[in-house]
Amino acid sequence: MQNKSFGKNILHGIQTRFTKIFHNPYRRLGVNRFRLIYYKHLSPGKLRTHRIFGKNLSFLSTTELLHGFKEIFLDEIYKQELPARSFIIDCGANIGLSVIYMKRLYPDAEIIAFEPDEQNFKLLEKNIQSFGFTTVTLKKEAVWVEDTVLKFANEGSMSSKIDSNAHHATINVNAVRLKNYLTRKIDFLKIDIEGAEYAVLKDIKDDLHLVNNLFVEYHGTFQQQNELDELMSIIAACGFKYYIKEAAEVYKTPFLRIKNPLIPYDLQLNIFCFRQPN
Repeated sequence: MQNKSFGKNILHGIQTRFTKIFHNPYRRLGVNRFRLIYYKHLSPGKLRTHRIFGKNLSFLSTTELLHGFKEIFLDEIYKQELPARSFIIDCGANIGLSVIYMKRLYPDAEIIAFEPDEQNFKLLEKNIQSFGFTTVTLKKEAVWVEDTVLKFANEGSMSSKIDSNAHHATINVNAVRLKNYLTRKIDFLKIDIEGAEYAVLKDIKDDLHLVNNLFVEYHGTFQQQNELDELMSIIAACGFKYYIKEAAEVYKTPFLRIKNPLIPYDLQLNIFCFRQPN
């Protein structure tokens, strides 16, 4: 009996190891193992298309595409229960993966999507047109605390950010005050605006009672720790419960502060905010 049990455990261990080696969660998104290997070795910058859900999706960076696929379609971080005719505001829509995800869940949802980066916005337009979505309004603008023109540092489509000190090569982008769009009930407000979230949340705090579910991707440095404290105080004061998880592994060994050189922040957090059910 012991030999049989030992043999079964060995066989189970081998099967588990093979499953891990050959398991490919991206398969259902049209990325087989060979395409996955191919995508991981492609250089960014060239316009490409990928077939997903029966539609063409345009993109420039396979690294960023696979990251978005995992976060949005595999991990489903935006999955939630909303009314069929939801009103959603997406600040930082990138190339449109979050819009595609939400419209597939809620085809009748009305979405306003902001994306200030020129390249990203062209891809966003192309992708929304490819999927044939209606009731989606696209705006090539940054969200901010006033209607103005901002300096925008483009450090790659996943890390472009407002740079008021112009430390990097910048372009000018039109910005609108988000507060002006918070005039009715909002079922889901997504804010992923690469470092501007603290200023914007301070500006809209008196209107957050209109928001049911709120997602904030926080980007900050150790010197901005007090901003994170105040941001969380604003969220709590507006009646939200919240859950926080790491958006990116900035420090694998935090005590040694050996930093991921590809991430320009010390903290990158996903903050999920929701109302306590009655």
